[in-house]
Amino acid sequence: MDQIFVRYQPMALSLFRFITGLLLFQYGVAKILKFPVLPYFANTPPLITTAGALELVGGALLLLGLFTRPVAFILAGEMAFAYFIGHMFKGGIGAPVWHPLLNGGTSAILFCFACLYLATAGGGPLSLDAMMRKKS
Repeated sequence: MDQIFVRYQPMALSLFRFITGLLLFQYGVAKILKFPVLPYFANTPPLITTAGALELVGGALLLLGLFTRPVAFILAGEMAFAYFIGHMFKGGIGAPVWHPLLNGGTSAILFCFACLYLATAGGGPLSLDAMMRKKS
């Protein structure tokens, strides 16, 4: 079974990078460009606007596979920050609520570890990073 799937691993990495970038990009578009119109992004405070800018630009760079490792590392840090600042205290009582199902932080955790993986694995063969390496 391993021999069958191992040949698709490089392409799966490129696809994983692309989809992760696309999903982060959509959050950036919603926070910065206000599309689609979502009530919880209507009056975004400066911290959310900064996060949206990182997601918009970083997501676009991940889509292209350009500077994948440093961009993914920055986005992993942003998502960890988002969980600990934005989600952990959503329990309503002022005390930390660590359970992601209760504080809405599941996607932040997934994005954090997806980006951490991309920071270590790179962008895959279908990326601008790989194309630039071939030219050098």
